[in-house]
Amino acid sequence: MSSNSKSIHEQKSESPPSQSQTNPSNKQYQQQHKPSSAFNSRDEYLEHELTIMDPKRWRPNLPGKDYRFELEDTIPAMAATIGKVVMVGAIATTFATSLGLEESFILENVRYELIIAAFFIVIFSGFLLPTANLAGTHGPLIPIIPIVVAAGGHPMAFGLLIGALGLILAISKGGSMLANLTSKGVCGGLLLYLGFVGTASQVKKLYAWANSIGMEHIAFIVIFCTIILYALLEHWRKRWLAVPLSCLLGGTLAFALGAPFEFQTAPGLPNMSPMYWWGESSGWMLGLPTLESFIVVLPFAVLAVAMWSPDFLGHQVFQKINYPQRTEKVHMNIDDTMTSASIRQTFGSMLGGANFTSSWGTYIVPAAIAKRPIPAGALLTALFCVIAALWGYPMDLAIWEPVLCVALVVGVFIPLLEAGMEMTREGKTTQSAAIVVFSSVLVNPAFGWSLTMLLDNLGLIGCKDRSAKLTKMNRWIAPSVMFIILTGVMALVGLLPGIPAIISGLN
Repeated sequence: MSSNSKSIHEQKSESPPSQSQTNPSNKQYQQQHKPSSAFNSRDEYLEHELTIMDPKRWRPNLPGKDYRFELEDTIPAMAATIGKVVMVGAIATTFATSLGLEESFILENVRYELIIAAFFIVIFSGFLLPTANLAGTHGPLIPIIPIVVAAGGHPMAFGLLIGALGLILAISKGGSMLANLTSKGVCGGLLLYLGFVGTASQVKKLYAWANSIGMEHIAFIVIFCTIILYALLEHWRKRWLAVPLSCLLGGTLAFALGAPFEFQTAPGLPNMSPMYWWGESSGWMLGLPTLESFIVVLPFAVLAVAMWSPDFLGHQVFQKINYPQRTEKVHMNIDDTMTSASIRQTFGSMLGGANFTSSWGTYIVPAAIAKRPIPAGALLTALFCVIAALWGYPMDLAIWEPVLCVALVVGVFIPLLEAGMEMTREGKTTQSAAIVVFSSVLVNPAFGWSLTMLLDNLGLIGCKDRSAKLTKMNRWIAPSVMFIILTGVMALVGLLPGIPAIISGLN
């Protein structure tokens, strides 16, 4: 990990710094840029690029003028595309299973969503909001989807409400406020939990796949070799190459050991008409939502948006750990990310896509490791998504377990574990971290984050000096309101273990 991890201990405002703060020399990026040959190492060059960038909000940020493309940008773009295919496929599959749709719906909607995602990536993260992370997929919502469908929820109504509530939170800067109220112990514990659970789930998934083809030894060999490769890349300070090399290693080893694989998804273009997707006898086969549809999905939408803050916070902190000092201006802006995710969600749902947005973790984590800002890799991600959607064959490779599992482990979950350990190694952070993990196991990460944030800010656990310096609003009012809202919504939809869903009783 970078020695600059001290920056994570500072709670900073999410409002963009002024021109005089970000660029005291008043020089443009082009004037301050130097070729990589002028530096002693590649790391020095990349860090210099981060310090001289001066992103502009709601104004064009152009390649060459405001930032440059580097080889390192291809790695997070590749990881993001793999993650996107997988996560949107998981959501589309869950909906298709719950609604009784045919398998062809899944593939066509995933291709459609890749094109929709590419368009909004270019508009926001590539040009107008270069500190907004890409609008990815809300993975924690996947287990909730069958509950939404069983309650009579409509996918368009669900998506539109998420977009509307998210935009309200972004405009009021509620997301950054909640992030600033979260101590390093709470955030570190959350990262540890997500990293461990994610790693364990992918290893389990790889073993299940290997067992299904009668070659369980393949999973062990792939994982063992991936560990050795990751350790060597760490030793050589080339960890940003972990995703492509691990995917290549995992896929090659599995195929060489006899694992079956073939390309099945032929090139093509999905149906681009919203009327097709929201027809009564085509696409979703649901027609347009009614007022009742919005009422049914309201508590689920509240829960989805409430779960954004801990997700966004973890991604922002990962940049703070890996970026050098004096690069705050290129850090992911939580409120801008919520804005772009909300707008993308609104239009994506109207167009007929199955995706529910959140901060794109499979992009921002590798980008932070590679010490690259958001915009250049974002444009490459958009390009890769379009290629995958139209070509088709890369989608087969991306969802093949030996490629998929190792990509998520080395690209997302192991780095999250490392970041969590880094954040909890100093000060009185272990108590808060332990409570986050404990309460997350009890219910889910959103519950664990909100409960521990309340206990930590009250001074019952963690650093007592930090608690004493907080205002009454920050110490107990805001954390209490957040915890009550989240717990209440979870009780409504049946996410509290052993407690029947209240909303089903009302129906």
